[in-house]
Amino acid sequence: MIQTYNPDFEQDIREKLERQEFMKLLGFKVTKIAVGSIAGELTLEQRHRQHKGFAHGGVIATLADIVAGFAAVSLVPKHYHVVTAEIKVSYFHPGVGDKLLAKGCVIKQGRKFNFCEAEIYVVKGEQEPLLIAKASATMATTTPEEIPRKV
Repeated sequence: MIQTYNPDFEQDIREKLERQEFMKLLGFKVTKIAVGSIAGELTLEQRHRQHKGFAHGGVIATLADIVAGFAAVSLVPKHYHVVTAEIKVSYFHPGVGDKLLAKGCVIKQGRKFNFCEAEIYVVKGEQEPLLIAKASATMATTTPEEIPRKV
């Protein structure tokens, strides 16, 4: 059973999202926060596409990393941190469309590691979302004292 060790996880995640500069640069917006899961979306612009017009694989991998990571953040104690220890992304279809949807969840909770999955969908017009990539990720939990202080 997945459980949170932070009753204020939603507010804490919203505060951490405000400090996610790379996510803001991309234009990714979180749309759902729940215990062990996160979802969000990105309106595709030219800057997100590779030379053939598809959503760039790096953008897709970044979204998978964000939602898997924040799904794990929803479970850890306040003031603890989550970092990506490992991620594998499988691409199924080119990302041709107007918007990317990203969903991340914890599939196995642990004290030091949370095992997560992410799914990335593309939406084109009024068509049903198409699953274009799936990721598996291991998110490591670090305690406040394990994080190096800024000099």
